[in-house]
Amino acid sequence: MNDPHQMDVITDQLAKRGQSVCGDSFYYHTTDDYFICVLADGLGSGEYANEASSAVVNTVRENHDLDISTIMDLSNQSLLHKRGAAVGVIKINFHTKELAYCCTGNIRFFFYGDTEKLIYPLPTSGYLSGKRQAFKIHRFDYTNGIKFLMFSDGYPISGIKKLMNKYLPIEATAKLIRAQNMNLIDDATFIIGSLQ
Repeated sequence: MNDPHQMDVITDQLAKRGQSVCGDSFYYHTTDDYFICVLADGLGSGEYANEASSAVVNTVRENHDLDISTIMDLSNQSLLHKRGAAVGVIKINFHTKELAYCCTGNIRFFFYGDTEKLIYPLPTSGYLSGKRQAFKIHRFDYTNGIKFLMFSDGYPISGIKKLMNKYLPIEATAKLIRAQNMNLIDDATFIIGSLQ
């Protein structure tokens, strides 16, 4: 019998040319109650960008059971005296059937819920840096499945609606994105997920 809360996830990440580490970091985790995913893009590239994005990911890993607003606050605090980072966080509650999303900076997020409409909540401009700020949480209800795509600005992905076709398996979507973006020059990360 399949787990009714089974999340299928595919990720891909490349470091900027000439850099030994990627300035992007990500983390995702599934429990019986929820799925959480974070993508952090450290400002610039290289070691210090990675230090910033890793601080966010470690914060989420240690606090994934908290609400998304608190997670964003803690992530912001983790960047005090570090290079800043653009951060996107998704949390899907399997029991209430709600997807919550929050983003500050150049992380892009698209998803399909129950309708044929592709949803794209606008991020807040700026980045997390340890300075106090307010966060806008977007909340969406769903009944059946979800398909989502989240990516850093190193991926200049175009034709999102076609790529995110609700009926296209995420493996096929990932293959199309990779084929479309063969010559990337910046840190780049994408995360595709589906809940059936």
